[in-house]
Amino acid sequence: MTTVALALTDGMLHFELALAVEVFGSDLTHLVDPWYDFALCGPGPVRVGRFLLEPDRGLDHLVRADTVIVPGWADVDRDPPAELVDAVRAAHEAGARVASLCTGAFVLAAAGLLDGRRATTHWAHTDVLTGRHPRITVDPDVLYVDSDSVLTSAGKAAAMDLCLHLVRLDHGAAVANTVARRLVVPPHRDGGQAQFVTSPVPAPGNHPLAALFPWVLERLDRPLTVEDLARRAGMSSRHLGRHFRAVTGTTPLQWLLTQRIRYAQVLLETTDDTVDTIATATGMGTATTLRRHFARAVGVPPDTYRRTFRTRARDALAGPGDGAPALRPLRR
Repeated sequence: MTTVALALTDGMLHFELALAVEVFGSDLTHLVDPWYDFALCGPGPVRVGRFLLEPDRGLDHLVRADTVIVPGWADVDRDPPAELVDAVRAAHEAGARVASLCTGAFVLAAAGLLDGRRATTHWAHTDVLTGRHPRITVDPDVLYVDSDSVLTSAGKAAAMDLCLHLVRLDHGAAVANTVARRLVVPPHRDGGQAQFVTSPVPAPGNHPLAALFPWVLERLDRPLTVEDLARRAGMSSRHLGRHFRAVTGTTPLQWLLTQRIRYAQVLLETTDDTVDTIATATGMGTATTLRRHFARAVGVPPDTYRRTFRTRARDALAGPGDGAPALRPLRR
């Protein structure tokens, strides 16, 4: 997936557009060479908020892209332009992977790409999307949905989560984590996490679980239970669950499993350890258990993942003139 085209027209949301440009349009050949061949595609000069953008290519270029990204569509009460809808549909029919950021889902819906699929958009507009396109299974409670060749995200920060998810699919976890560190954002948030939590995600050290997270991440090789976490946090299991939902948008066990899988990805990419050794290091116990959870979460078996991402991960971790940093469990 080396060619990325950003589909533009008047009335796009500039924040989501800028995220895609920053991730895919920056020169990151020091991480992976080649990086993405990136192009802004539109019908002509495009007004985005207060800015006038001059696209690199016309909308007809979308059919030649491996990945097409549609930023947020500002006016969800108005149908997106037919020429944009037609170009996005044609790109998907030509084999492109198509991803929408925030309300860009309305463009994909108008193109018929979401019919019969599960999808999401910004929570404030999920009812509108459902009412206008009843053949779509709209999930208002997730950050993003990966439905094979069609992906959709919620708004703002979730759009960055989806962009990093695409990088992770194409180049592996270590490269995606390096990009996230460059942008000073969390390296991985599961698409299935809630769009918003019952209280804002607090700064490190400013919530009841602040000391628990690093304690857990240093002990991923151990068979931790919810009771173990609750005991360490000094609260009941039920109280712990409420705090986890408020801070992370997910449950303690799901969060723990996600950390184990992401740590396994990094070990597969950057070490020669066997799957059995990695299963022990990540607290999965056996290679069979690791393979089952890994394939379900990532989509491919551990050995296939290693063959795909091993070399580029080592290059990314080493960097220009740097030694590879010490491996640590991934933090959310």
